[in-house]
Amino acid sequence: MKRGDIVVRRSYGEDIQFRIESISGDLAILRGLEVRLLADAPLSDLVRMPVTVEDAYRRWDVSVEQRTRQLLRDIEGRTRGGRAIVSRTGEDDETFDLPGKVLHLDGDPNYMRKCMQVYGRLRIPAEGHYVPEAEMADVLSRILPHSRPDIVVITGHDGLYKHHQDKQQLASYKNSHNFVRAVQVVRQYERNRDAVTVIAGACQSHFEALLQAGANFASSPARILIHALDPVHIAVKAAYTSIRDTVRVTEALSHTQSGVRGMGGYETRGSFRVGTPKIG
Repeated sequence: MKRGDIVVRRSYGEDIQFRIESISGDLAILRGLEVRLLADAPLSDLVRMPVTVEDAYRRWDVSVEQRTRQLLRDIEGRTRGGRAIVSRTGEDDETFDLPGKVLHLDGDPNYMRKCMQVYGRLRIPAEGHYVPEAEMADVLSRILPHSRPDIVVITGHDGLYKHHQDKQQLASYKNSHNFVRAVQVVRQYERNRDAVTVIAGACQSHFEALLQAGANFASSPARILIHALDPVHIAVKAAYTSIRDTVRVTEALSHTQSGVRGMGGYETRGSFRVGTPKIG
Protein backbone atom coordinates (compact mmCIF):
# COMPACT_ATOMS: atom_id res chain seq x y z
CA MET A 1 0.00 0.00 0.00
CA LYS A 2 1.19 3.50 -0.79
CA ARG A 3 -0.07 7.07 -0.89
CA GLY A 4 -2.45 7.61 -3.81
CA ASP A 5 -3.70 4.02 -4.01
CA ILE A 6 -7.45 3.49 -4.47
CA VAL A 7 -8.74 1.21 -1.71
CA VAL A 8 -11.87 -0.09 0.03
CA ARG A 9 -12.34 -1.25 3.63
CA ARG A 10 -13.12 -4.90 4.42
CA SER A 11 -14.80 -4.02 7.71
CA TYR A 12 -17.38 -1.85 5.93
CA GLY A 13 -18.23 -4.33 3.22
CA GLU A 14 -15.97 -2.62 0.67
CA ASP A 15 -18.77 -0.10 0.06
CA ILE A 16 -16.82 3.13 -0.57
CA GLN A 17 -13.71 3.80 -2.62
CA PHE A 18 -11.04 5.93 -0.98
CA ARG A 19 -7.75 7.48 -1.97
CA ILE A 20 -4.92 6.94 0.54
CA GLU A 21 -3.94 10.42 1.68
CA SER A 22 -1.08 9.39 3.96
CA ILE A 23 0.29 6.44 5.92
CA SER A 24 1.63 6.55 9.47
CA GLY A 25 2.91 3.23 10.72
CA ASP A 26 0.10 0.72 10.21
CA LEU A 27 -2.62 3.38 9.88
CA ALA A 28 -3.81 4.99 6.66
CA ILE A 29 -5.66 8.31 6.35
CA LEU A 30 -8.34 8.01 3.68
CA ARG A 31 -10.31 10.54 1.62
CA GLY A 32 -13.47 9.48 -0.15
CA LEU A 33 -13.23 9.34 -3.91
CA GLU A 34 -16.81 10.48 -4.57
CA VAL A 35 -18.07 11.23 -1.07
CA ARG A 36 -16.75 13.91 1.28
CA LEU A 37 -15.66 11.49 3.99
CA LEU A 38 -12.39 11.60 5.94
CA ALA A 39 -11.53 8.28 7.59
CA ASP A 40 -8.68 6.22 8.94
CA ALA A 41 -8.15 2.49 8.82
CA PRO A 42 -5.42 -0.06 9.57
CA LEU A 43 -3.59 -1.18 6.48
CA SER A 44 -4.69 -4.75 7.17
CA ASP A 45 -8.32 -3.68 6.63
CA LEU A 46 -7.69 -2.24 3.19
CA VAL A 47 -8.07 -3.86 -0.20
CA ARG A 48 -6.28 -2.19 -3.11
CA MET A 49 -8.51 -1.66 -6.14
CA PRO A 50 -7.06 -2.47 -9.59
CA VAL A 51 -7.54 1.09 -10.86
CA THR A 52 -5.41 4.22 -10.95
CA VAL A 53 -6.56 7.56 -9.56
CA GLU A 54 -6.77 8.83 -13.13
CA ASP A 55 -9.02 5.95 -14.21
CA ALA A 56 -11.23 6.35 -11.14
CA TYR A 57 -11.77 10.07 -11.74
CA ARG A 58 -12.29 9.47 -15.46
CA ARG A 59 -15.22 7.18 -14.64
CA TRP A 60 -16.53 9.74 -12.17
CA ASP A 61 -16.38 12.42 -14.87
CA VAL A 62 -19.04 10.56 -16.85
CA SER A 63 -21.60 10.69 -14.02
CA VAL A 64 -20.70 14.30 -13.22
CA GLU A 65 -21.26 15.27 -16.84
CA GLN A 66 -24.70 13.67 -16.80
CA ARG A 67 -25.68 15.57 -13.65
CA THR A 68 -24.31 18.82 -15.04
CA ARG A 69 -26.32 18.45 -18.24
CA GLN A 70 -29.48 17.90 -16.20
CA LEU A 71 -28.79 21.03 -14.15
CA LEU A 72 -28.14 22.99 -17.33
CA ARG A 73 -31.46 21.85 -18.82
CA ASP A 74 -33.24 22.86 -15.62
CA ILE A 75 -31.61 26.29 -15.62
CA GLU A 76 -32.43 26.93 -19.26
CA GLY A 77 -36.02 25.88 -18.70
CA ARG A 78 -36.37 28.23 -15.78
CA THR A 79 -34.78 31.27 -17.38
CA ARG A 80 -36.32 30.89 -20.82
CA GLY A 81 -39.41 28.72 -20.47
CA GLY A 82 -42.84 29.06 -18.99
CA ARG A 83 -41.54 28.38 -15.45
CA ALA A 84 -39.15 31.32 -15.55
CA ILE A 85 -37.66 32.11 -12.16
CA VAL A 86 -37.99 35.83 -12.80
CA SER A 87 -40.79 37.96 -14.22
CA ARG A 88 -39.62 39.13 -17.62
CA THR A 89 -40.93 42.25 -19.34
CA GLY A 90 -41.37 40.43 -22.64
CA GLU A 91 -38.27 42.09 -24.11
CA ASP A 92 -36.03 39.07 -23.63
CA ASP A 93 -33.73 40.15 -26.47
CA GLU A 94 -32.82 43.28 -24.52
CA THR A 95 -31.96 41.60 -21.22
CA PHE A 96 -29.04 39.63 -19.82
CA ASP A 97 -28.74 37.19 -16.92
CA LEU A 98 -26.51 37.67 -13.87
CA PRO A 99 -26.36 34.62 -11.58
CA GLY A 100 -25.05 35.08 -8.05
CA LYS A 101 -21.29 34.99 -7.55
CA VAL A 102 -19.89 31.98 -5.68
CA LEU A 103 -16.83 31.86 -3.44
CA HIS A 104 -15.97 28.18 -2.94
CA LEU A 105 -13.43 26.90 -0.40
CA ASP A 106 -12.69 23.19 -0.63
CA GLY A 107 -10.46 20.95 1.45
CA ASP A 108 -9.88 18.60 -1.48
CA PRO A 109 -7.99 19.87 -4.57
CA ASN A 110 -9.53 17.27 -6.89
CA TYR A 111 -13.05 18.17 -5.81
CA MET A 112 -12.17 21.85 -6.11
CA ARG A 113 -11.22 21.48 -9.76
CA LYS A 114 -14.33 19.47 -10.54
CA CYS A 115 -16.62 21.95 -8.79
CA MET A 116 -15.10 24.84 -10.72
CA GLN A 117 -15.71 22.99 -13.98
CA VAL A 118 -19.38 22.64 -13.05
CA TYR A 119 -19.71 26.35 -12.23
CA GLY A 120 -18.08 27.17 -15.56
CA ARG A 121 -20.40 24.91 -17.54
CA LEU A 122 -23.41 26.50 -15.84
CA ARG A 123 -22.14 30.05 -16.47
CA ILE A 124 -21.94 30.92 -12.79
CA PRO A 125 -19.25 33.46 -11.82
CA ALA A 126 -17.14 31.61 -9.28
CA GLU A 127 -13.89 31.94 -7.38
CA GLY A 128 -12.44 28.73 -5.99
CA HIS A 129 -9.64 28.04 -3.50
CA TYR A 130 -8.19 24.78 -2.25
CA VAL A 131 -7.74 25.37 1.48
CA PRO A 132 -7.13 22.75 4.22
CA GLU A 133 -10.14 22.74 6.53
CA ALA A 134 -8.17 24.00 9.55
CA GLU A 135 -7.12 27.13 7.62
CA MET A 136 -10.49 28.10 6.13
CA ALA A 137 -11.50 30.63 8.78
CA ASP A 138 -8.23 32.56 8.46
CA VAL A 139 -8.34 32.51 4.66
CA LEU A 140 -11.94 33.74 4.57
CA SER A 141 -11.16 36.68 6.84
CA ARG A 142 -8.58 37.84 4.28
CA ILE A 143 -10.38 37.24 0.99
CA LEU A 144 -14.04 38.04 1.72
CA PRO A 145 -13.66 41.83 1.44
CA HIS A 146 -11.96 41.43 -1.97
CA SER A 147 -14.17 38.66 -3.33
CA ARG A 148 -17.55 40.13 -2.24
CA PRO A 149 -19.53 36.96 -3.07
CA ASP A 150 -23.28 36.37 -3.02
CA ILE A 151 -22.81 32.71 -2.06
CA VAL A 152 -20.06 31.09 0.02
CA VAL A 153 -19.46 27.33 -0.10
CA ILE A 154 -17.35 25.90 2.74
CA THR A 155 -16.70 22.20 2.30
CA GLY A 156 -14.10 19.46 2.22
CA HIS A 157 -13.99 16.23 4.21
CA ASP A 158 -15.49 15.35 7.57
CA GLY A 159 -16.67 12.37 9.58
CA LEU A 160 -17.52 11.08 13.05
CA TYR A 161 -14.68 9.66 15.14
CA LYS A 162 -15.20 5.97 15.78
CA HIS A 163 -14.89 6.28 19.56
CA HIS A 164 -16.71 9.62 19.94
CA GLN A 165 -20.29 8.89 18.97
CA ASP A 166 -21.98 11.74 20.89
CA LYS A 167 -23.41 13.50 17.85
CA GLN A 168 -24.13 16.71 19.78
CA GLN A 169 -20.48 17.34 20.63
CA LEU A 170 -18.25 19.08 18.09
CA ALA A 171 -15.32 17.09 19.45
CA SER A 172 -16.92 13.97 17.92
CA TYR A 173 -16.29 15.30 14.40
CA LYS A 174 -13.09 15.51 12.43
CA ASN A 175 -13.67 18.88 10.77
CA SER A 176 -17.07 20.28 11.82
CA HIS A 177 -15.39 22.66 14.28
CA ASN A 178 -13.30 24.06 11.42
CA PHE A 179 -16.40 24.55 9.27
CA VAL A 180 -18.18 26.26 12.20
CA ARG A 181 -15.30 28.71 12.65
CA ALA A 182 -15.33 29.48 8.93
CA VAL A 183 -19.09 30.12 8.91
CA GLN A 184 -18.70 32.46 11.89
CA VAL A 185 -16.12 34.47 9.96
CA VAL A 186 -18.57 34.92 7.08
CA ARG A 187 -21.25 36.12 9.50
CA GLN A 188 -18.84 38.60 11.06
CA TYR A 189 -18.33 39.95 7.55
CA GLU A 190 -22.06 39.93 6.65
CA ARG A 191 -24.76 39.23 9.23
CA ASN A 192 -27.67 39.39 6.77
CA ARG A 193 -28.34 35.80 5.74
CA ASP A 194 -30.12 36.96 2.57
CA ALA A 195 -27.17 39.14 1.51
CA VAL A 196 -24.67 36.26 1.59
CA THR A 197 -25.86 32.67 1.39
CA VAL A 198 -23.61 30.18 3.20
CA ILE A 199 -23.50 26.47 2.35
CA ALA A 200 -21.29 24.45 4.69
CA GLY A 201 -20.28 20.96 5.68
CA ALA A 202 -19.26 17.56 4.34
CA CYS A 203 -19.98 13.92 5.20
CA GLN A 204 -21.60 13.44 8.63
CA SER A 205 -21.00 17.08 9.61
CA HIS A 206 -22.71 18.63 12.66
CA PHE A 207 -25.76 20.06 10.88
CA GLU A 208 -27.24 21.91 13.87
CA ALA A 209 -23.95 23.57 14.84
CA LEU A 210 -23.40 24.83 11.29
CA LEU A 211 -26.89 26.37 11.13
CA GLN A 212 -26.43 27.96 14.55
CA ALA A 213 -23.13 29.44 13.38
CA GLY A 214 -24.95 31.15 10.51
CA ALA A 215 -25.09 28.75 7.57
CA ASN A 216 -28.19 28.86 5.36
CA PHE A 217 -27.70 25.27 4.18
CA ALA A 218 -25.59 22.57 5.78
CA SER A 219 -24.88 18.87 6.07
CA SER A 220 -25.69 16.39 7.43
CA PRO A 221 -29.06 16.20 9.27
CA ALA A 222 -28.98 12.38 9.48
CA ARG A 223 -25.16 12.25 9.74
CA ILE A 224 -24.95 10.34 6.47
CA LEU A 225 -22.44 10.55 3.64
CA ILE A 226 -22.93 13.22 0.99
CA HIS A 227 -21.76 13.25 -2.61
CA ALA A 228 -18.86 15.50 -3.52
CA LEU A 229 -21.10 17.76 -5.64
CA ASP A 230 -24.07 18.08 -3.27
CA PRO A 231 -22.98 21.50 -1.89
CA VAL A 232 -22.43 22.69 -5.48
CA HIS A 233 -25.96 21.75 -6.51
CA ILE A 234 -27.36 23.86 -3.64
CA ALA A 235 -25.12 26.75 -4.70
CA VAL A 236 -26.38 26.45 -8.29
CA LYS A 237 -29.98 26.64 -7.08
CA ALA A 238 -29.23 29.75 -5.02
CA ALA A 239 -27.31 31.39 -7.87
CA TYR A 240 -30.21 30.91 -10.30
CA THR A 241 -33.10 31.80 -8.00
CA SER A 242 -34.32 35.38 -8.45
CA ILE A 243 -33.60 37.99 -5.79
CA ARG A 244 -37.39 38.41 -5.73
CA ASP A 245 -37.92 34.82 -4.62
CA THR A 246 -36.74 32.44 -1.94
CA VAL A 247 -34.97 29.19 -2.66
CA ARG A 248 -37.44 26.33 -2.29
CA VAL A 249 -35.51 24.10 0.08
CA THR A 250 -37.13 20.80 -0.91
CA GLU A 251 -36.62 21.57 -4.59
CA ALA A 252 -32.97 22.48 -4.02
CA LEU A 253 -32.40 19.25 -2.11
CA SER A 254 -33.98 17.25 -4.91
CA HIS A 255 -30.93 18.10 -7.04
CA THR A 256 -28.56 16.47 -4.53
CA GLN A 257 -27.78 12.78 -4.33
CA SER A 258 -28.08 12.60 -0.53
CA GLY A 259 -31.43 14.41 -0.35
CA VAL A 260 -33.03 15.72 2.83
CA ARG A 261 -31.11 13.28 5.03
CA GLY A 262 -27.79 14.56 3.72
CA MET A 263 -28.41 18.29 3.44
CA GLY A 264 -30.88 20.76 4.88
CA GLY A 265 -31.49 24.44 5.47
CA TYR A 266 -34.09 27.18 5.49
CA GLU A 267 -35.67 29.48 2.92
CA THR A 268 -33.24 32.07 1.66
CA ARG A 269 -33.52 34.82 -0.91
CA GLY A 270 -31.97 34.01 -4.28
CA SER A 271 -29.12 35.85 -6.02
CA PHE A 272 -30.18 35.84 -9.69
CA ARG A 273 -30.64 39.21 -11.43
CA VAL A 274 -31.79 40.31 -14.86
CA GLY A 275 -30.16 43.35 -16.45
CA THR A 276 -30.77 45.53 -19.49
CA PRO A 277 -29.65 46.36 -22.14
CA LYS A 278 -28.18 43.09 -23.34
CA ILE A 279 -24.39 42.89 -23.22
CA GLY A 280 -22.46 41.70 -26.27
